[in-house]
Amino acid sequence: MRKPIIAGNWKMYKTMDEAVAFVEALAGKLKESDKAETVICPPAPYLATLVEKSEGLPIRIGAQTMHEEAEGAFTGEISPAMLKSIGVEFVVIGHSERRQYFNETDESVNRKVKSAFEHQLTPIVCVGETLEQRESNATSAIVSEQVKKAFAGVSETDAASAIVAYEPVWAIGTGRTATAEDANEVCGQIRAVLTELYSDSVAQAIRIQYGGSVKPGNIEELLSMSDIDGALVGGASLDPESFAALAEAGANA
Repeated sequence: MRKPIIAGNWKMYKTMDEAVAFVEALAGKLKESDKAETVICPPAPYLATLVEKSEGLPIRIGAQTMHEEAEGAFTGEISPAMLKSIGVEFVVIGHSERRQYFNETDESVNRKVKSAFEHQLTPIVCVGETLEQRESNATSAIVSEQVKKAFAGVSETDAASAIVAYEPVWAIGTGRTATAEDANEVCGQIRAVLTELYSDSVAQAIRIQYGGSVKPGNIEELLSMSDIDGALVGGASLDPESFAALAEAGANA
């Protein structure tokens, strides 16, 4: 059985005080459970503080992005070594907003995935199609290609511990969401590609999240699907009450 993982991507929201207050509020709502993992991915300036504030709580901390190099003259960037040194455990790689606004490519995603593993960070690898690609029936081809390129040269051992997040670009922050059946179909296709790249046992070990306007009202149906192992959540992760409801659904899946 794959352990469900609910991860909140805060994007560029919250002040430091609001971030700390969120963790304190969430701590009182989350139940200790070994049936699911709960991850918060706050803005970079808050990472070290939230690692400290979440110590002893069923909350783990992830970064929203990172540079592929361990160090160097890359003004404004954050390295995997830096993340590891402050206790960060996860890192989101290749989110559609990073691809759209910051020119990330399938090739740079691949380099970052490899670097994350080299620094003992668990990558949450994002893939997904645009509305135009979906309407032209290219979803399977686009997502399959993104998965193949993201995992190129990644060993079976590393791949088995990776997380893939299927996030249809047209459903992120729009209020639109794929039906649970449609989301599961694409997640199943992702697992089939991973089976082709590695083996059935490795593909069955990799957790695949769905992301795209996930809310307390649709999380249970999504998690009931055969190939959906959690959620990468945007807006609904900004409120401790709604995020706690998502985490509870993960623990009960």
